[in-house]
Amino acid sequence: MITPAFDLSQDPEYLILSIRVPYTRTSEFDLYIDGSDFKFYAKPYFLRLTLPGRIVEDGREKAKFDIDKGLFTLRVPKETSGENFEGLQMLTSLLAPKGSRSAKPLVEDLSSGCSESVGDVEEEEEDDDEEEFDWQVEQEAYTESSEEELRAQQKYGFANQRSGVFARLQEELSDLIDIKNPEGTTAAERRQARLEAEASAFSPDHYLADLFEDDEIKGLLKFKPWWTKLSPSTVQDGEAAVSFTDDEKEQLRKFTNRSFLLDKTSRHQAWLGLADVLLAYCYEVRSTDGEHNVESPWTIRKLSGTLCWLETYGSFQEVLVSFGRRALSYPLHRHFALVSAALRDTTKIFQSGRACVLKCLLDIHKVFRENEPAYILNDLYITDYCIWIQRVKSKKVTSFAAMLQKASLRKKDLELELEELEEAATMVAEEDEDEQEAEEQGAPKGASTSRGDSSSAFSDSSCSSSGSSDESEESEAEGQGCTDSSRRGGGGGGGGVETSKDNPPLPQPTSAASPIPQEPTSTLLSAERKVDALPAASESTRQLIEELGERVAEDLNVSEGSSCKVERSRSQLSSTEAKTEGTSVRSSGGTVLELSPRRNPLLIVQTEDHPDDSGFIKRN
Repeated sequence: MITPAFDLSQDPEYLILSIRVPYTRTSEFDLYIDGSDFKFYAKPYFLRLTLPGRIVEDGREKAKFDIDKGLFTLRVPKETSGENFEGLQMLTSLLAPKGSRSAKPLVEDLSSGCSESVGDVEEEEEDDDEEEFDWQVEQEAYTESSEEELRAQQKYGFANQRSGVFARLQEELSDLIDIKNPEGTTAAERRQARLEAEASAFSPDHYLADLFEDDEIKGLLKFKPWWTKLSPSTVQDGEAAVSFTDDEKEQLRKFTNRSFLLDKTSRHQAWLGLADVLLAYCYEVRSTDGEHNVESPWTIRKLSGTLCWLETYGSFQEVLVSFGRRALSYPLHRHFALVSAALRDTTKIFQSGRACVLKCLLDIHKVFRENEPAYILNDLYITDYCIWIQRVKSKKVTSFAAMLQKASLRKKDLELELEELEEAATMVAEEDEDEQEAEEQGAPKGASTSRGDSSSAFSDSSCSSSGSSDESEESEAEGQGCTDSSRRGGGGGGGGVETSKDNPPLPQPTSAASPIPQEPTSTLLSAERKVDALPAASESTRQLIEELGERVAEDLNVSEGSSCKVERSRSQLSSTEAKTEGTSVRSSGGTVLELSPRRNPLLIVQTEDHPDDSGFIKRN
């Protein structure tokens, strides 16, 4: 027989069943309605439901069949008008056959109220006698296990109900969980190993980088997941209106419904494990903006200590601390604000009711189902959670949500020294900002001071160079004048004036010339060429001028990069020569060159008393 796709809804008066049975004949439909039992048969489909409320067959029921869609719709009146049938979306639990769902102990003390209890037991025995024995019970060969082997087997999985699974999955072990030997490691050893691994994986640099460069984090915090947009249910008070897709409904029908006999400790661990898994799921949804990617299976199982380390928690605070430590140690985005956002999202999911929790679990089941190693976690945890949550009463979910709402997590609870790291990083950042502000404020002053110093030094150097150049040109000009005067035999200042007019100083490059630095050797060669240009000069004059050129070369010993200094020295040299020419013109009887404020290596003086002398050389 094939279980058809079906869906249930309700209004205050009727229960509406929609059953998809394509390629069937209406003449072959067969219905059975009796209280909370509903059966439907249309070859080859068969559907049996155990409803959360009672329905009646009193002639008000209506049915229609859409041949094109193959959809059979049935409206059956409720036995109690206005009654709300809870859990109509929990399709797996509706498929369960009628039977006891109690987890009470099998042995009870019947000393009090013995007669009534005995009567109840006798009635149950009569019911059991009427039921036929199921001869298709699965049988396994008996193998005796020693007491040591039984003790060595560690429990894990949903509510710690499984063991020995990883003994057969050694190849997938390393890709699935972080613990190396789950079968031989106790819960305390797992926790210690987990804490050491988290402390080793935590990176202060990564955490501080996400803390101070949080533009992307702010965008993730603004994202609103689908559960924040749910509207309140019009049918179930305190729950949100959640709708399932066709794929999700199909998956619910595929689940094999079964009962879980859990004691108080196991139920407590099941709730805490569920919260741990949903925290990791909420973080993953927010970090990917609700769009799963290839890293989603890794992120969910890595952030959940339950899935990654087979951890069992004793309190919800332990769950929060574990999740917070892992969320700041492993994923791409490591920010405490994302941890707080995941806690708020998880609280919102539980406040929205069982259907919202179930939808999240189905999404996780799909993510793991499409990943090669992660599908094993469906068998260990997620599938059982999907079945178990459908049987949980709504008030249990509501009370757990209230507990989550009161929970809080502080940075110091994680024991990663986050506050100390942030304080130290903030101090360093403030110092850097102060230094930058000081540099920005002091940059104009420092720049002007350095420019003033460099210009002052530049001016001094230029003055030195120009002074030396002036002295060189003065010596050359006077040498020419004296030579011409000696050749002409002229005396007095007139001859000096004529000499200045007939033999002007050699043209000098102006400041507009190309600032090509000249080496001292080029200056020396220039001086030597100028000496050769004086054919009438005496040998002593030549030697003195050559010595002067060497002095000038030493004073003009500039680096290759100081082209600007040479340019200024040339400009000042030209101005000095112009002054010298003007002085010679103004002096009719004779020209006396005034001493430079700087040391002048050579001073040439021409007088009227000795016109025949080529010159008088005096050293300072």
